Amino acid sequence: MHMRIAVLLLVSAALGVLGAQNPPNVKMVPVKPTSAASGQQMFNNYCATCHGKEGRGDGPVAVALKKAPADLSSLAVRNNGKFPELEIYHSILGDGMIAAHGSQEMPVWGDVLKSLDADTDSMVRLRIANLTSYVKSLQRK
Repeated sequence: MHMRIAVLLLVSAALGVLGAQNPPNVKMVPVKPTSAASGQQMFNNYCATCHGKEGRGDGPVAVALKKAPADLSSLAVRNNGKFPELEIYHSILGDGMIAAHGSQEMPVWGDVLKSLDADTDSMVRLRIANLTSYVKSLQRK
């Protein structure tokens, strides 16, 4: 997979407003660089189009996907009250087997994050750790 492939974006007159009759148009766009220090910025740029701003799986592109995005805000609830930090870290890295993240339509995020920092391993780990922490902050009580 080419590292410069990136995020799915909804292309419509108004993002997030979809007509019931018209399916959304989705296109690939280049990766937009973000700060490795900001899990929230990375989430908003790379994850929210599918998972939604609050991580509930209701992003503007969700309706165009074959498999619905996971509700990331209920991960702890679904895991007996404990946030599955290592599982999420490895899922973002691309070690996890998530069908939606393994296709050419949706990149494995570890590969995308590596492309931002010229394959600097420590920066990729920092990005994934900060993104994982941000997903943890989205958990519903």
